[in-house]
Amino acid sequence: MIDQPTLISPRLRLRPFALSDADAVQQLAGDAAVADMTLNIPHPYPDGDAAEWIATHREAWDAGTSVTFAMTHADYGVCGTVSLRVTRAHRVGELGYWVGQPYWGHGYATEAVREVLRFAYETLDLNRIQASHLPRNPASGRVMQKVGMQREGLHRASYLKGGQFQDVVEYAMLRGDWEARTLVRTEPTAKAMQVKVVIRQI
Repeated sequence: MIDQPTLISPRLRLRPFALSDADAVQQLAGDAAVADMTLNIPHPYPDGDAAEWIATHREAWDAGTSVTFAMTHADYGVCGTVSLRVTRAHRVGELGYWVGQPYWGHGYATEAVREVLRFAYETLDLNRIQASHLPRNPASGRVMQKVGMQREGLHRASYLKGGQFQDVVEYAMLRGDWEARTLVRTEPTAKAMQVKVVIRQI
């Protein structure tokens, strides 16, 4: 099996987790503010759970069922995570991400998600990427909006967390949506290159 690749964005390096990252994961994900904004992170965060979670990543990558990246910054090390749970039969990916509280407000989640969307469509050949967020976490919804995902609705009482049923807001992006946005972003550059060629010819 090929190794999981590392993705590079302007400020971030998205790489496979190593067991040596377990302490950083427990510290960041174990923050009550982070856990409260997610469906699956427990609080308090049990000792050993981070290492067990990281140990599952290689098998899931090899099986093609999911891919999980450590969101890292040159100055901070691990600052969060972004992942895709893949249903290959339908070419669908379920996007998930979190950022440690010290790194909120810097646009890291948006930057990381953009790169993972590119990987999902160009490398994994997926057709639909979907994601959800809790209504009390509008910042996560803004990330989805910034990368071009479309809101598809509110699912009431879809999950049980902390003994309470949770609503979730659903977003999704299709491959065609992403390709259209990519074309719009690259067209000005292409036109600028054409202008330069004309000037040289003159």
